Amino acid sequence: MERLQAVVGKVRIPSRDTKVHKEECVYSFTTPEAPEGLFISLSSFLAFSKEFALLHFSKTGESLYLKIKKTEIKVDKMEQDAAPPPQKKPTILAIGVEGGFQVEEPKPVYEETHSLVLLPDFVEIPLPNEQLPEKIQQAVAAVLASDSAERVEDVTAWVADQDIRVSEFALTLQQVNNGKKIPPSGWKCEMEECEMTQNLWMNLTDGTILCGRKYADGSGGNGHALAYYKQTGFPLCVKLATITADGGGDVFSYVEDDMVKDPFLADHLSHFGIDIAQMEKTEKTIAEMELDMQQSYDWNRIQEKGKDCMLLYGPGRTGMANLGNSCYMASVMQVLSSIPDFQKRYFEKREEIFHQAAGDPSQDFHVQMAKLAHGLLSGEHSKLPSVSNDTSPQPMDTNSEETALPAQEGIRPRMFKALVGAGHPEFSTMRQQDALEFFQHIISLIQKKERAKGGADPSASLVFKLEEKITCNSSHRSRITQRTDNILSLPIPLDKMTNPEEFHAFEAKQKEAEAKGEKLPKDEKVVRPIVPLEACLQELAAPEIISDFFSSAIQAKTTATKTTRVATFPDILVFHMRKFVLTQSWIPKKLDVFINVPDELDLEWLRAKGLGEGEQALPDDGAGGSPAAAPEAKEEIVQALEGMGFPRIRCMKAALATNNAGAEEAMNWLFGHMEDPDIDDPLPTTSTASSASASPAVSEEALVLFESMGFTRSQALRALKATDNNIERATDWIFSHAAELEAAEVPSQTAPASDKDSLRDGLAKYRLLGFISHMGASTQTGHYVAHIRKDGQWILYNDAKVALSEDTPTDMGYLYFYERV
Repeated sequence: MERLQAVVGKVRIPSRDTKVHKEECVYSFTTPEAPEGLFISLSSFLAFSKEFALLHFSKTGESLYLKIKKTEIKVDKMEQDAAPPPQKKPTILAIGVEGGFQVEEPKPVYEETHSLVLLPDFVEIPLPNEQLPEKIQQAVAAVLASDSAERVEDVTAWVADQDIRVSEFALTLQQVNNGKKIPPSGWKCEMEECEMTQNLWMNLTDGTILCGRKYADGSGGNGHALAYYKQTGFPLCVKLATITADGGGDVFSYVEDDMVKDPFLADHLSHFGIDIAQMEKTEKTIAEMELDMQQSYDWNRIQEKGKDCMLLYGPGRTGMANLGNSCYMASVMQVLSSIPDFQKRYFEKREEIFHQAAGDPSQDFHVQMAKLAHGLLSGEHSKLPSVSNDTSPQPMDTNSEETALPAQEGIRPRMFKALVGAGHPEFSTMRQQDALEFFQHIISLIQKKERAKGGADPSASLVFKLEEKITCNSSHRSRITQRTDNILSLPIPLDKMTNPEEFHAFEAKQKEAEAKGEKLPKDEKVVRPIVPLEACLQELAAPEIISDFFSSAIQAKTTATKTTRVATFPDILVFHMRKFVLTQSWIPKKLDVFINVPDELDLEWLRAKGLGEGEQALPDDGAGGSPAAAPEAKEEIVQALEGMGFPRIRCMKAALATNNAGAEEAMNWLFGHMEDPDIDDPLPTTSTASSASASPAVSEEALVLFESMGFTRSQALRALKATDNNIERATDWIFSHAAELEAAEVPSQTAPASDKDSLRDGLAKYRLLGFISHMGASTQTGHYVAHIRKDGQWILYNDAKVALSEDTPTDMGYLYFYERV
């Protein structure tokens, strides 16, 4: 008690807004269920395992902790054998979230005990104890009563992530008094010569019934409802055959370009004589149609369902529990943690990172990266559920409800997800995300944090330089430009498929069945185009004709030929397959295609050569005559991208960056540059680009600041000018463009890149290390899994499940990771 009185001054009582960590150690994935329990500091309210509580004490002197210990209560076998409650049919393609697939096992029941612990000698005082100082009793009570920081993060994300919002137009909708009365059934599209009797939408302003738009697969309607909105501006419509007596139904807002809720739907329908109580749903909702479309055999094949897989345990074989559509993050981090540079930086130097950390470890990027690396690679959270130390593969029939051994629970990286997603409009939510975008987001974060800390950047093993050579077809002179990237985005040429006869025969059979209003038998084998990876690489490297090219050599417009090559080959080469393309009606569609990928690749033929012998460079734009006009973005490309929901400034940048090659090329560029800090900066005008006086004066203080970070004066000048001398934005800009800035100072374009900059380069011979697969019609829905080759075996990482791959679906990848041989 004397010792307690001595430290009571350092004890704090958490308020309603205080973050209280009590579910997971900030340095490890230890939870209150661990044998030693979890220790919560009554000063900082951070949580620690026993090992790290001592580390925290040595750093801060905080000596009083609340220990929470949970012990599982064995459930009576009769309760275990009781039939589980029936699960509702999923209505959205998601895992572990409301309305999605529920995969969690019945939750165990725990007995919870509490005690006070004094460090450094771990003197323990059981609770409750009325003899404790009143302030300590109040602090303990407040900690136990508060929601954990992890819980608060989850709730915040869910609140911000309501899938369907109430439409502002539904609240103030003005309906036309035209006397129109709609029958409860028997509807037909009112557009002349349209025979559609399904997929009909009634405009809630005037009651006009018209067909919906055509879907990417050719079904749906003729788009008359959309055309009517463009003609009238009436914002809301309801899909008639989805209306239910309890007020349900698909409502779409053309202005908000999304599915919405209409809280007054019953009243709005009553205006046209529709009694909602008499309505019966006869067609699938949009969500149900999407789910049915995606639940093909792909779902099972990518997850290797029905295979006699072997559950794996031990180092490097730890799963990541799904936190609610977090599979995009899990698949990316599993692959990155398998790359040697990442292991050296965050796993092998874990103790150094922990001891150097200052402040709140839960907000320290390096601590959370090291924590995740240790959780995935150490094997501490992937042990056999027995006293044996055997980590050999264990049999698992994935079709069976009962397996020889239960799958591991995996780690729950909630702290990591909250930190890397903080402030991001997408990654801070519980929605499904694009694995490619997250990959580039985490690489950008690593580059920024490592440069600020002066540490070894493990992402350097992924970065390479791409060279574009544009040759004027009139003067035969060339211009070479280089840019750094961390993915090689590949087109998929369907005309290069290796099974055209088989595919077209299946396609004809499918169309014949649709014409009869039928579906193919369930046992009918689906045939997809098979395109070799080599064909995709050849398509990337193929010469591209640029029309309307202004040649500085002849001071006139002509045609030019552009070729793309790789200037430096990284240790790890990442391929992104462009499976998402635009249809002729500008609707994004996922290519249903298999990619035939080889186990090994030799890409020396793709290496950039610079200017050839005797080849002359194009003079700078404007040399020898009047300055060249600034290029303009093609309006049709800009409008196509705007129709997909992208801001106009981004659409213009995408069109210009791809030389107005087309909407699909611009869309792919946008997907790869969403994280650029200057993506929303205004485009430079001709006057500001050519006149130094148009730019505000650069602050000498800002220049000194960037020079102290290790950047040159010219690099700092460029960053400040690119961001209108805004130091905060310039800091983000300079870190995200670091490699580009270094490359810009290379004096000779024709010299080998590996001699002139810090990018890694070597033999262009590669072996497949791993790949990430996506199932679903959109990157915003569906599921991601990773397959990684370790110790000569392919391993499947499907959220928390880790198993030996029996039938590795290498042809279904979205991102492929090749390592240098």
